Amino acid sequence: MLKQEEVDAEEELLRKTIRELSDDQRAEFYRQAGKAVKDPDTYAALNWFFITGLHHFYLGRWQWGLVDIGALLVAIWCFLAGLIWAGVGLLVIVYSWELWQLFRSQIIVQDWNNRLYRDLLRRY
Repeated sequence: MLKQEEVDAEEELLRKTIRELSDDQRAEFYRQAGKAVKDPDTYAALNWFFITGLHHFYLGRWQWGLVDIGALLVAIWCFLAGLIWAGVGLLVIVYSWELWQLFRSQIIVQDWNNRLYRDLLRRY
């Protein structure tokens, strides 16, 4: 489980490392990072408005996005098959998980961006 203090400490260490790059390297780093850095508000909006897992796709977590879509399709099938409680139960489980992620969207995206920066810094 992500801890805010640890993610913040890693971000500060990464910023220090970035500041130590030469001007040209730093400019190139930010050019590359600017294309891939993610916004926590976009992640949260995708999570809030769509139960289909689009926020997972936004961070490139395809497997979790597909799990969300699959769970939604199974819940719909349960409703159509008359298994109302099974469908409701599945939706409650998925919604609870997604709600937890919504409330933690800032730290989830901050950690994702830290990983991006760490991977980019390995090139320098």
